[in-house]
Amino acid sequence: MIDSPNTKQAIIEHFSFIKDMECSFQEKLFNAATFVRLPKGYVIASENDRCAHLALVLSGQARIYKVAASGREITLYRINSGDSCVFTASCIMSDAHFPAIAEADSNIEAVIIPADLVRSWISEYQVWCTFIFGLISKRLANVITLLEEVAFERLDIRIAAYLVHLATAQGHINIALKITHQEIAAELGTSREVVSRTLKTLDAKKLLSVGRKEIFITDVEALYRYTQSKNWAK
Repeated sequence: MIDSPNTKQAIIEHFSFIKDMECSFQEKLFNAATFVRLPKGYVIASENDRCAHLALVLSGQARIYKVAASGREITLYRINSGDSCVFTASCIMSDAHFPAIAEADSNIEAVIIPADLVRSWISEYQVWCTFIFGLISKRLANVITLLEEVAFERLDIRIAAYLVHLATAQGHINIALKITHQEIAAELGTSREVVSRTLKTLDAKKLLSVGRKEIFITDVEALYRYTQSKNWAK
C-alpha cells in the first residue's frame, strides 16, 4: 500500500495517464501497489521466472538482456523512469515465463502491482489497457529495429553508432568514454575480440583513440558521419 503523498505524487508525475483516471482507480492502484528499492546489480528477473508483479519505475534504470549458450550477451532494451517492462506485461497477460534477464543498471525506485490486478484492470479500465498495449507496441518496434541491425548492419557501423549515442548523451565534443571492450560486446551481442579488432580499425581511421578501459572520441560529428557512410572503405 502506498501511503506517502510524495510517492503518490511521483507515480502521477511519471505516469501521467493515472492523473486522468477516475479516483476509484487511483485508490485501487495506491492500495494494491508496493514501493520497492533495488540496488545496482540486483537481478530483478531470470530467464523462465514467473511474473508475479508489474513494476512502474520511478527512478533508475534496468537492463533487459539475453545470454546465449556461448555466454555472449545482447541488450534487448532498457527501462527508465516513467516506464515499465513489456516482457513482464506480456508474460502476465499470457501466463508465460520471463524470456530474458532483467538487472538493475543503477539503484532503482519503483512500485510493483500484483499480476492478477494487472490482468483484471485491462478489461475494467480503457486507459490502463491503452498503457499496457502501448508498452508492447513501443518495445516491439525497438526489438524489430535491433533484429534488423544485428542481421543486416555492419558491426563497425553498430559500434560507431553506439559510441555516438553514449558520447551525445554526455553532451561533449571531446570525450573519454569509460567503457570496456567487454561491455560493448555485451551490449551489442558479439565477442570482446571482435570489438577490439573493430575499434582498432576505427582508431586507424582517426575516428577515435583506444585507451585502457576508455575510448577517447575527439570528434563526435565525424564518427556520426561514419555511421551514415555505409560504403566507407574498410
